Amino acid sequence: MKYSKDDVLKCEVTGITDYGVFVKVDDDYSGLIHISEISNKFVSDIQKIYMIGDIIDAKIVEIDENKKQIKLTIKGMKEKKGKKKRIEERGEGFSPLKNNLNDWINEKLEEIENNSKTS
Repeated sequence: MKYSKDDVLKCEVTGITDYGVFVKVDDDYSGLIHISEISNKFVSDIQKIYMIGDIIDAKIVEIDENKKQIKLTIKGMKEKKGKKKRIEERGEGFSPLKNNLNDWINEKLEEIENNSKTS
């Protein structure tokens, strides 16, 4: 057996679906990190966390030697230092833009008007 349960592997993200992340472990094995194994918190959109081509560390939960498929988890694994943290989604959407747009437009128009008077 090439791998064992609880081994930590470097994997390359090869596909992203609503239910999980598909990874390439090596030339023989592929794996799946189910959405429930990504975080202890609610994951609204996996594509905001991972992109195809990302290299991630994942721990083996289960191995199917016949199919060469591995179920993996990243729950509880520490994030590597130096890795960029993603901006946390706060659910405000475009509200800050909408709420400030008129003020910004008025400030800019005032600035343009003041600059044209001094020219």
